[in-house]
Amino acid sequence: MGSSQGSTLTSATASAADVDVDVSLLDLVPVYIKELIAGGAAGGFSKSAVAPLERVKILMQTRTSEFKSLGIFQSLNKVKQQEGILGFYKGNGASVLRIVPYAALHFMTYEQYRCWILNNCPSLGSGPSIDLLAGSAAGGTAVLCTYPLDLARTKLAYEMANTRIGNSLSYNAQPSYNGIKDVFRSVYMEGGLRSLYRGVGPTLIGILPYAGLKFYIYEELKTRVPEEHQKSVVLRLSCGALAGLFGQTLTYPLDVVRRQMQVQNNQQSNQLGSPQIKGTIQGLNFIVRNQGWKQLFAGLSLNYVKVVPSVAIGFTAYDMMKSILRVPPREKTASVQASA
Repeated sequence: MGSSQGSTLTSATASAADVDVDVSLLDLVPVYIKELIAGGAAGGFSKSAVAPLERVKILMQTRTSEFKSLGIFQSLNKVKQQEGILGFYKGNGASVLRIVPYAALHFMTYEQYRCWILNNCPSLGSGPSIDLLAGSAAGGTAVLCTYPLDLARTKLAYEMANTRIGNSLSYNAQPSYNGIKDVFRSVYMEGGLRSLYRGVGPTLIGILPYAGLKFYIYEELKTRVPEEHQKSVVLRLSCGALAGLFGQTLTYPLDVVRRQMQVQNNQQSNQLGSPQIKGTIQGLNFIVRNQGWKQLFAGLSLNYVKVVPSVAIGFTAYDMMKSILRVPPREKTASVQASA
């Protein structure tokens, strides 16, 4: 009887020790590592949730002859008929593989840049303008580190199954890829390392104001809400959605140029004699002249539908992960990082 109680007590003590070890190990993890994990998880969850809408948006941006006259639901139905349910997630593997490090870097570097600006540039103050600068710098950093994965995602999502129209069979102009590694190999053989960054110019031009505006508007809207309501999850999601929608509208034409640069094929363009999009301004002029100015906003309505749930899921997952990992509030995080 005594031995049984002793073993039980020993087991309980051991379990308590294990909990103490786990807690101490988690507390030893640097805050920026926790922000990386939380941001990456949030990005993966939100991107997978809106993958069907993202696939259709890319097709509307790039396959103008097939999807230009179709609405959102008609486009979704067309993809389902030709490729089935799995067609909605074509390229999502590359998308998640890109968004996890992208979101992780974006959130983490935003906090790091913000602390650096506050500590080294006190003349700038501490208002939303700091979020504009930090958000822009974080967006550019994340894009440069993950752009080849975005290129692979776009090329995989661009592919459509061959379709029969009457007695004729319509074939893809783009080559067929067997996965992310195959995209990297083919693109690299086509034009070297530079080809892996085709379209990065308009991407950076677009992401710098978009990322900055997103954080700026989000923080600015929160300051205009009574303090007792500022911790409301619904409020934060609403502010984030409005910030995302506003930023997307201003920078969306640059996203269309980027997508068309990513899917164009050097050999195909040379054979057909059509000019190739090589820069942002030239790409904007080319699309307006040959496809109409409305093409600069192709898929924008779908992007509106996609942004709201994406932001909602992303913010919710990020907050949950920060709670699980015990990430301190921003004020404490800033002081910890400043003293590090």
